[in-house]
Amino acid sequence: MKKILVLHGPNLNLLGRREKEIYGTLSLAEIDGRLAKFAQENGFQVATFQSNSEGDLITSIHEAMGRYDALVINPAAYTHTSIALRDALAALDIPVIEVHLSNIYRREEFRQKSLTAPIAVGVISGFGVHSYLLGLQAAFNCISA
Repeated sequence: MKKILVLHGPNLNLLGRREKEIYGTLSLAEIDGRLAKFAQENGFQVATFQSNSEGDLITSIHEAMGRYDALVINPAAYTHTSIALRDALAALDIPVIEVHLSNIYRREEFRQKSLTAPIAVGVISGFGVHSYLLGLQAAFNCISA
């Protein structure tokens, strides 16, 4: 059975409580629940992990090698700042899909540059929880073709 890892970056543990007008009202647990349901309905496995630590996210990317068929990542603020995260993603030999709840291109100028996007097969941004679901679908499509 195909396996996809979903990584959530810093401050996403505060979803549902933080800037609801930007990030929506769903908690991270609710988003993870929707991802699990989607995976079950479509015949693949999904694992999720959230960390506020850049190092923990990088370790999870390293550990994905040989264990997962694709990776979906919301790097959150690290999108715009982390060369180390970008380099870890570049080392993967599996498809990477970048997702964002908000449309980063309609936000502050510093949020409009993604260091990780050039590594990704594609980027889905601005659709709230549907960004994650679309990203999971895209990842599954990449490994099912």
